[in-house]
Formats: sequence, C-alpha cells, structure tokens
Amino acid sequence: MSAQPTIVIVDDDPGIRESLEGLQRSVGLQVKALALVPEFLKEGRPEGPTCLVLDVRLPGRSGLDFERDLSTANIHVPIIFITGYGDIPMSVQAMKGGAVEFLTKPFRDQDLLDAIQLGLARDRAWLENEKAIAELRTRSTLTPRERQVMASVVTGRVNKQIA
Repeated sequence: MSAQPTIVIVDDDPGIRESLEGLQRSVGLQVKALALVPEFLKEGRPEGPTCLVLDVRLPGRSGLDFERDLSTANIHVPIIFITGYGDIPMSVQAMKGGAVEFLTKPFRDQDLLDAIQLGLARDRAWLENEKAIAELRTRSTLTPRERQVMASVVTGRVNKQIA
C-alpha cells in the first residue's frame, strides 16, 4: 500500500480530540479529528489503511448505531471505541459488531496505540484482499464456448455428457 495510514477520531469533546490527535501525531500517524458522525460521512473513508477511533456517546447517533450503519452500508473500517460510561453489555455489543477494541476512559496511551496498530494491520489485509479479488474479477475472460462448458460442469455433468 502506498497511501499513508490515517486515523480518524470522532469525539464531541474538543479536549479529548486534541489530546488524541496530539498522541497520534507524536508517533508519526496522519490524523483527522472530527466532532460528529455526519462530518465523517461527508468526508468519506480516507484512501489507504484507516482506523476509526470513535466515542460511544455522541450527539444524535451513538457510536454503536454508527457502527451498525457502516456495517449495513458495507463500509469496512476498523473501529476502536472509547467511552467514559461503558458497561459490559455495551462492550459486548461493540465487539460483536466487529470493533477492534473497547477502551474506557481514562485509558493508557499505549493501549490505544496498540489497538490502532492492530486496526491498521486488519485494514491493510482487508484492502489487499479486496485488491486481489478485483484483479481476479478482471481476469475472468472466458470464451463463449468455455462459458458453455463451464455451465455444464457447474450443473454436475460428466465429461461424456459435456462433449
């Protein structure tokens, strides 16, 4: 992947946003800090490996609702949830939805950085897989006769019947 990884932070608290942004920049990561979910939707998913650090409690739609919306829209992006008001059912829901991590505030900086690296690794693997699938789809150029034979093979016919 040639594109630089991007960490997207969505938190309505400006102090938390600035703190997380500074932490990510201190380790050389590219960061976009946003206050609300609609800002993320407006800008779209960044090019290249991406990881979303998402507050659970946001004005309007909650972070968990947003995770569900992304999944429904088939938009793949690893999510790390952060919250000051987490409970076990909330964390279970987040993890079942595919979250990389669920961190309760205050959390150790290293825990967040480790989760981000895991999220970026997962996204890189997913992007490479999508690229390979797209490549395979473009190679699928069978002649009309090959398609006819393939259709017979798929229906379970033996060689004698196909010939």
